[in-house]
Parts: sequence; structure tokens; C-alpha cells
Amino acid sequence: MRCVNVETAPPAPQRSRALRGLWVPAGVLTAVGGAFAYVAAVDPNEPGHYPVCPLWRFTGLYCPGCGGLRSAHAFAHGDLATALTNNALAVVGFLGFAVLWTVWVVQVARGRPLRLRFGTVQAWSVGALALVFTVVRNLPFGGWLHP
Repeated sequence: MRCVNVETAPPAPQRSRALRGLWVPAGVLTAVGGAFAYVAAVDPNEPGHYPVCPLWRFTGLYCPGCGGLRSAHAFAHGDLATALTNNALAVVGFLGFAVLWTVWVVQVARGRPLRLRFGTVQAWSVGALALVFTVVRNLPFGGWLHP
């Protein structure tokens, strides 16, 4: 009986190509991490650090991004309840980014390209969600969504 040596890891050239491909996700994580670190260090709850939302300033209406910096600040400090109170849609975005980035890294490490199928239905769904969120947070009964 003869034993056959079966290698489970990809060959060295393919493995090094996959590791080189991790530079892009690492760069994206560095940029996003740097932005979060800045927002964590410079409190948006103190006036004068960041510009005021122009839509809110001129109309008094909250846009889908209003409270996003305060939400990111609370999220970076581990205060999920405050982050959700400031901008629940932003928290969903933060978590969605984390999941998507993790899938991206796993795919690149396996030597496969990341294939996202984001079609018209998904784009309209995200837009409709943002629109409903914006409308509800500006109605009297949506006060719990105010930043």
C-alpha cells in the first residue's frame, strides 16, 4: 500500500498572491479605523468641532445622516444604546460594514474574488429604507429616532 501526500494548503505562489491581495482590505480597514479613532477622540457632542448638518440648519428637518457622528462616537466607546438613539441607521451601517469587510477578507485569503450582487432591487430597498427612516424620524411619533 502506497501513501499519497495530499497538500491541503494552496501552492505557495497562489498563497502569496492571496496574501498580497489583503493589502486593499487592510488599507480600507486602516482608513475606516482612523476615521473612527478621530471621531472617538474628538467628541461631536461638544459644539464647534464639526459642521452642522445643512439640511437641519436651514429646514429643521433631520436627514438620514443626522446624528451619525454622535452615533459613531458612542459606538466607538462601546455605548450601543446611545449609538442606536443617535442614529439607528448608522449603527446598522457600521455592523453591515463589519460583516462585508470580514467576508471580503475571507474571500481574498482563500484566493477568490469578492463577488457582490447588488442589483436594482437591493438598491431601491436601501433607498426606500433610508427614505422611510428619514420620514418617520421627522414625524411627531418618530421622536424616538431624533438624534
